[in-house]
Amino acid sequence: MQNIAVKMMHNLLPFAGWLCLALAATLVQGSTENERKPYIVYMGEAPHHEARISVMDKHHNLLLKAVGDENIARESKIYSYGKSINAFAARLLPDEAKRLSGVDGVISVFENTRRKLLTTRSWDFLGMHEKLKKRNAIAESNIIVGVLDTGIWPKSPSFNDKGYGPPPAKWKGKCDKGANFTGCNNKVIGARYYQLDNTYPIMEDPTPVDTDGHGTHTASTAAGIAVKDSSLYGIAKGTARGGVPSARIAMYKVCWISGCSDMDLLAAYDDAIHDGVDLISISIGGPPKEFFHDPIAIGAFHAMRKGILTSCAGGNEGPMLATVQNVAPWIMTVAASSIDRQFTSKIKLGDGTTTSGNGINTFSMKNKMYPFTNGAHATNLTGNYTDRNISACDYGTMSQDRVKGKIVYCLGEAGQDYTIQLLGGAGTIMATDAPQDYYFLTLTPAATVVRSKDGDKLDRYINSTKKPQAVIYKSRTVKMNAPFVASFSSRGPQLLNRNILKPDIAAPGLNILAAYTNLRSITGEPSDKRYSAFNFMSGTSMACPHASAAAAYVKSMHPDWSPAAIKSALMTTATPMKIRDKFGELSSGSGQINPIRAIQPGLIYDIDERSYISFLCKQGYNSTTIGLLIGGEQKLDCSSFKPARGTDGLNYPSMHVHLNSTESRIFAVFYRTVTHVAYGNSEFKAKVTSPKGLSIAVIPNTLKFNRTHQKQSFKVLVKGGLMKNGTEILSATLEWSNKEHSVKSPILVYK
Repeated sequence: MQNIAVKMMHNLLPFAGWLCLALAATLVQGSTENERKPYIVYMGEAPHHEARISVMDKHHNLLLKAVGDENIARESKIYSYGKSINAFAARLLPDEAKRLSGVDGVISVFENTRRKLLTTRSWDFLGMHEKLKKRNAIAESNIIVGVLDTGIWPKSPSFNDKGYGPPPAKWKGKCDKGANFTGCNNKVIGARYYQLDNTYPIMEDPTPVDTDGHGTHTASTAAGIAVKDSSLYGIAKGTARGGVPSARIAMYKVCWISGCSDMDLLAAYDDAIHDGVDLISISIGGPPKEFFHDPIAIGAFHAMRKGILTSCAGGNEGPMLATVQNVAPWIMTVAASSIDRQFTSKIKLGDGTTTSGNGINTFSMKNKMYPFTNGAHATNLTGNYTDRNISACDYGTMSQDRVKGKIVYCLGEAGQDYTIQLLGGAGTIMATDAPQDYYFLTLTPAATVVRSKDGDKLDRYINSTKKPQAVIYKSRTVKMNAPFVASFSSRGPQLLNRNILKPDIAAPGLNILAAYTNLRSITGEPSDKRYSAFNFMSGTSMACPHASAAAAYVKSMHPDWSPAAIKSALMTTATPMKIRDKFGELSSGSGQINPIRAIQPGLIYDIDERSYISFLCKQGYNSTTIGLLIGGEQKLDCSSFKPARGTDGLNYPSMHVHLNSTESRIFAVFYRTVTHVAYGNSEFKAKVTSPKGLSIAVIPNTLKFNRTHQKQSFKVLVKGGLMKNGTEILSATLEWSNKEHSVKSPILVYK
């Protein structure tokens, strides 16, 4: 049974990371009041006028006061952050953590947790063809994409540095050494690793090399060079490349077999900001926390202050509502959408009839027919399995004599290929109740069918034929309608800031082919002898680097734009979902990224640091916290900033009304300012598309500009009566347009 659990974990890795191990670790660490646990003590912006050694001394003195013993304080200290972020990590007792949280100068004290990973043709589908002329090659080559992930396999052909000059002059990072790591080059210019919690029961070799494949995959999706004839054993053959193939990559390894530690994430952020990255891509998530108890939100805030946009995966907990992660408004939160291809495998029966199933099957059965059976016919008559499902081919329910050399039909999709491989089976056909949009790689020739459409026919053929036979052919690529939001992609609404719509945007995250490590088989199973330079993965983990690359592409064209301006350009030019689900923009945000349109958006909704501070003041953060966040000599508090106005208090590119259960009528007002980023004189007119029962007024409804960078303000009034029983969502759109540009913002009401 242990092997079955391991198999299931490997199947789920691209989506749920190492959740099972992380939970196990939580149990190992215990929960007694007398046990020291790692905590992070966060104190805002690092004091830039002080030497790092001085900051470390202050951290020690603060810890000493809380602990009361010099030796214990020194032994308890784990790490001091101090380049951009003022914080330290230490092993504390609960009462010591509580004591520190009340000290002047401390914003938050929170326990270290472990987060999880949220795991070719996609760029063509987005309109960014290999020979795209709209590129600024020199500017793109100076862009550094920082990736926080599982490390990198630098020997991948996607990271060949032929033709690259030295790293940009602004680069201050470094390249750590370690086992199996061959070093950096002029493409992968930095690679660090972080293992601050060295008490964890499962410790790996300290190295920036990628032993999982996830980090190599995300890094190459964002900025890998073009590699012709890439495929997974001939499937999806073509040119694999990143969205900004000329950009440089800096990898920060924060994820290990035990998960992704908060302490490591914050240390990587502190270094990445200082090192000189231009964007940060994070395909890692966990349950949403209050902003300044969340290392990703903290790091992204400090990165924003230095002009660095953070792009984050939105989570793989869909299709449930209110599951979206990484929701701070200064983060670009990315949902996973599809491209226009899927993979099918032809299934041929002994009577000559054919059907097809979905999946990525790399095996070739060479047209040979194999005996065909199902879980019921392969039952182990001597076993005791009253708690297991025979038809689902559960572990222990089948006899090796009845499985060996046969293709087995099973209900459900729960790693049966592993069991069938152990028993010497030739292949697996799995039947699900509904079509699936993502596929797991399997250890045997396999395909997945829909039970009601094809599965029951296969079962009847087995039961009515004396010697049933079948063969499963290797997968092939077929076209499908797209885009749509992946079933697993986390949905809004987010609950930390009820009137900020999350996710922000969608990007391809379904069955993405990209570079992979050579230190792990394509399934992650030790028994699997298939290794490949490229592999398929699905998840918002894969969507995130698409959005990160799109942001890098926009920045290469507009190096002076703020993180919010870049995000606005991507959101207001996004492509609507061709296939909408019932949750609309709670699934997709503004739509699927359209990088080509985003470089000329016409208007942008910009947000500067002061506006975010005003927003935080509106959210109830006190003046002391605000002063610490900003740092510096000048003592500032909420009274120093213009009050945030309107329902959401922020100049956001989307508008969201999240009603309380007690609210019967709809009323909201949104104040917005747009910046003209086109040339010459322009006039934009507002057009509102809204459903029955929702009244939306835009005041004024015409905006005139006579120069670039000119700003104009307007307000949007949203009114409505009682929402009908059963109606949860009302979806509308505001479009500012002229002959050259269309600037769209979703307006969503949710109850």
